[in-house]
Amino acid sequence: MSERNPTVTEAELHAFADEQLPTADLARIEAWLADNTEDAAKVAAWKAQNESIRTLFAPYHAAKDGDAALLRARKEGRWPSWMPRLSSVAAAAGIFIVGAVAGHYGPPLLSPPELQLTALETLPRQAQSAFLIYASEVRHPVEVGADQEAHLATWLGKRLGVTDLKVPNLQSLGFHLVGGRLLPVNDTPGALFMYEDATGKRITILIGHNPENDTTSFRFANAGPVETFYWIDGKLGYAVTGDISRETLRQVAEECYRQFPT
Repeated sequence: MSERNPTVTEAELHAFADEQLPTADLARIEAWLADNTEDAAKVAAWKAQNESIRTLFAPYHAAKDGDAALLRARKEGRWPSWMPRLSSVAAAAGIFIVGAVAGHYGPPLLSPPELQLTALETLPRQAQSAFLIYASEVRHPVEVGADQEAHLATWLGKRLGVTDLKVPNLQSLGFHLVGGRLLPVNDTPGALFMYEDATGKRITILIGHNPENDTTSFRFANAGPVETFYWIDGKLGYAVTGDISRETLRQVAEECYRQFPT
């Protein structure tokens, strides 16, 4: 470690790459990078990635008034086949960038104690936490197994206040149902369905109440290798989470969206 700059942290390096570092610290970080070629290469790669993200998402950074109508059209099968990818990328722009900042600077920056987060903001965090807790469980990953699928749908539907809750069938995408469980989402009853593919990879689907009773298009968030596609549809919020490719997870989210009741 350099004697001139013994306290440079990875968070500071990310802040430098994101142009969020205080001016007073610039010289110190630049000196560190001059002495540490490995960190300099990482920072250069982060800057290039940031520029690619800005270029890719620039046309879609803001939500459009027609998002809700496009979402309804997707469920009714009236979108061209190329639209799901475009909508996912467009709606993910703000969440991806905010998520990156949150990962480096933590709750004090984005979630001060006096700030009341919305269901849309808390949903992916809760989905990722549930995935990390239950997907790795070997003996008791679920409360009700796939052999009781009808009971699972009735039980969780009653707790959610949804009379026609369906357990999505994802066999066409290579995932079979493991089962499900009841768990709290935003301090109210929520549901978690778990699936597994032939290689043992698991994904989860989290469903929780949406007090705002609004609608959004697909959005994306990640926490390390764990990725989540999520959306709000009326009184419920949905989040599909897994340590799988983003493209496969997007396909799963779209299939779930088609099968869940409006």
